[in-house]
Amino acid sequence: MALMDFIKKQFIDIIQWTEDGDGTLAWRFPMRDMEIQNGGQLVVRESQMAIFVNEGQVADVFTPGTYKLTTQTLPVLTYLKNWDKLFESPFKSDVYFFSTRQQIDQKWGTPQPITIRDKDFGAVRLRAFGNYAFRVADPKLFHTEISGTRESYPVADLEGQLRGLVLQNISNAIAASGLPFLDLAANQVMFADALTKELAPLFAKLGLLIENLTVQNVSLPEELQKILDQKIGMGMVGNDMGKFMQYQTAQAIPKFAEGAGSGGGGIAGDAMGLGAGVALGQVLAQNLQAGLQGGGAAAQAAPAAAAPVGVKPEDVMATLEKLGELKSKGILTQEEFDAKKAELLKKLV
Repeated sequence: MALMDFIKKQFIDIIQWTEDGDGTLAWRFPMRDMEIQNGGQLVVRESQMAIFVNEGQVADVFTPGTYKLTTQTLPVLTYLKNWDKLFESPFKSDVYFFSTRQQIDQKWGTPQPITIRDKDFGAVRLRAFGNYAFRVADPKLFHTEISGTRESYPVADLEGQLRGLVLQNISNAIAASGLPFLDLAANQVMFADALTKELAPLFAKLGLLIENLTVQNVSLPEELQKILDQKIGMGMVGNDMGKFMQYQTAQAIPKFAEGAGSGGGGIAGDAMGLGAGVALGQVLAQNLQAGLQGGGAAAQAAPAAAAPVGVKPEDVMATLEKLGELKSKGILTQEEFDAKKAELLKKLV
């Protein structure tokens, strides 16, 4: 009876896996009721690794190559099964294959802006996106921590977890890089290197190796981008009050034209701000011209300087309100605001 049972058994003489390119990370060889032939072959191709699991324990790990399965090539299993007894099953274990090739073009991105600390702008909300590539580096750890006894484990089942790790560590990477936001956007390679360094130990805990990571874009939300554009504009004109008012006037013209075209109720306010900017620009231009003139030219300019400049109190107040808005948005510092305020108030004396 034992002889007949032995003859009816199906034995496996070649164990191998040909990947079908569907992004599978782990695959269990289908044993069913079959058992591995003593002296059978295990074929592990390049970009693969395999493990033998016996009674729930990982017994051996195989790198690429062709192996003849005997007690010499499976020393850990030697004490688990006796292969020398006649009509006794050689051994029955689960065999798992793992793809160790790079899983490329894995996307990551910030679905919502994330808040970081920036030494130039304080708290900044930014968006970023890119891609990364990884591979299975420790099949035993990946088996025990991630894939387990499943028949197959695809990349798609893991990408959400890995993307979450990337997003979770963006702030740490920016802090580690030491780059302010403006330099960060211009040094995306350095940002990517810092983020990869943060992620490497976290991927390693899952048996994975992060090969490379790219940052394809770093940007601010639209409302913050407008403020940044204003601050950059202010940086270009510096502390020159005349240039500042010219800049504000240039900024107000498109809004004024837009309001005039739509018949909106904000035209009066924009016109007042525009008029104040023009009037104050004229005052500063006249003062500058008077200061540059000397000798007799100064005497000739005296009557003109004594003439009313036409600055109305309501124009000055409107300009102060605009300056207050710039201060509240962080475009002007308190010191800059106080200096411009004092300069404007002098015009009322």
